[in-house]
Order: sequence, then C-alpha cells, then structure tokens
Amino acid sequence: MSELPNFDNILSAYSRIKNQVKRTPILSSMSVNEILNCNVFFKCENFQKVGAFKFRGASNAVLSLDNSKIRNGVATHSSGNHAQALALAASMQGIPAYIVMPNNSPKVKSDAVASYGGKIIYCEPTLQARELTLENIVQQTDAFFVHPYNNFYVICGQGTAALELLEETSDLDIVMTPVGGGGLLSGTSITVKAKSPNTLVIAGEPSGADDAFRSFYTGQLIPSVNPKTIADGLLTSLGSMTFQIITQNVDRIFTVSEDSIINAMRIIWERMKIIIEPSSAVPVAAIMENVDFFRNKRIGVILSGGNVDLGKLPF
Repeated sequence: MSELPNFDNILSAYSRIKNQVKRTPILSSMSVNEILNCNVFFKCENFQKVGAFKFRGASNAVLSLDNSKIRNGVATHSSGNHAQALALAASMQGIPAYIVMPNNSPKVKSDAVASYGGKIIYCEPTLQARELTLENIVQQTDAFFVHPYNNFYVICGQGTAALELLEETSDLDIVMTPVGGGGLLSGTSITVKAKSPNTLVIAGEPSGADDAFRSFYTGQLIPSVNPKTIADGLLTSLGSMTFQIITQNVDRIFTVSEDSIINAMRIIWERMKIIIEPSSAVPVAAIMENVDFFRNKRIGVILSGGNVDLGKLPF
C-alpha cells in the first residue's frame, strides 16, 4: 500500500484494536509541572501490553492483513519493542512470528520475545545482516514482513494513542512524542492535525541520533549513520512514508543532550513513581532544554515505553 494514512484510517484502526490493546492512563504531577514550568499530561504507553506503544501498530497490522497473507505467519527484524509487540500480536491470532534479532541483543529483550511466542533467529549486529537474514526467513517460511514503522497499518495503529489522549484532555497547546523511525510521530501527527488543528505537534530527538532533525530541516531524507545515544529505541532512520507524513504535519523537532535525557528520566521515576525507558524521556528533556518556548503551555506527552534493563540504569 503506497498511499499515506489519513485520520479515517486511524479511526478504523482504533475500532479494530480497541478490544485487544489497553486504554492506558493519562497522568499528571504537580511537582513535575513546577519543575517544567508548564502543565503536562502524560499518556502512559509504558503501561501498554509489552510495555510500549508498539503493540498498537503490531496489532493493527496483524488484524488488518487477510488470511492469505498471514497464514504462514509474520516476520520482522527488531531488537526492541516491535519484536515483542509483533510476537504477542501474532500469538493472539494463533500464527507464528519469526523475529530476526542481533546476537548482541540484551537478554531481557530476547527473553521477552520468546515469552510472547516469537521464534528468534539471531544474526550479526549490522543492518545488512538483519535484512539478509530476514529475507532468507521470508523465503523459507513465506511469512509476511511487518516493518517496525514504515508500514501503513503500523502507523495507523500508533496514531490511536493520541486519539485516546485527545478524547480525555482538552485545549492542548502541544502534543509531543520522541522520534526514531517515526511511526509514533507520524500517527500522532495525523490524529492531532485532524482532531485539534491548532495544536502543535513537536518531537524530541537525541543530539547523537539526529537524522530526523536534519531530514526535517533540510527537506531531504538523511539516514542515521552510527548513532550514539542511551535512547536505544531511537537509533533507526526515518522511512519513506514516515518522512513524508512528518514533513507535512509536524511543527518542530528539538534535539536534546544525553545528560538531559537521563535527568528527565530520573525526574519521572522519582516524582511520578513510574518506570519509563530513555526514549520516553526525550520529549521531557526537550521541555527542560527549551523552558521559554514551553512555559505555561498545556502539553500532552506520549510516554512511548517502559522497557528498561534494570541492571544498567544510568543513575
């Protein structure tokens, strides 16, 4: 499917997945608002099944494909939350999920994929190895490849988190997400511009993995080369679809330092008593680094996930 998703597609996705995904809570904190000098409403996708928003997109992809396409299962390459999400979404429909993972993936992640029923195939930790291994698996199994973010149905599923956010909060000046491959940001931007056209859509991105920032401001799709950041969910490049959608709908992208990501993550852990992963902290870090821009605004922030290796905390 080559056309770009629209808001009707996101509404259809929500009807399709609403009984399978969790409607996650929206939380706020007076002390966090004081620290950030604005009113923030956190959409807690860290409480979603598999601990991340990715379950929305994976569910919509699996439920949207007809039986002729997925009777032999689904496949992807991912070392993170999409791997877990697709494994669970597939198992809920009784089909196999073949997950290509780098052989240096954290054990906590591969264990989670296996626990959701995913069939793991390990490869060398390079993009070329991941893609080649996936190609071989698809040829052997005839499984259907579900891209982690550059996929019509995945983008539509990710846009449902913002739909719930806007149903429960009003008069938001800004909605924020992190950006890596751009699936969450794309889906969010479509929803927000349809339901609340005057609300700005803004993303945060690590300075050490700033390909979306550079792509957005040059108007050319620039791949991520050797990114370095603690926010391991944001290491991927934008895709052809997500780049187009972000270019059309997003208002700004801010880059943030590693220190700010760690400080933001710590503030949410300490003040709100909830676990978020570094990628989730990136929009909060953007607020901290740009106080005057965000001062006194009403801001919805989608906390993308909470899958953290507790043996390797940055604080």
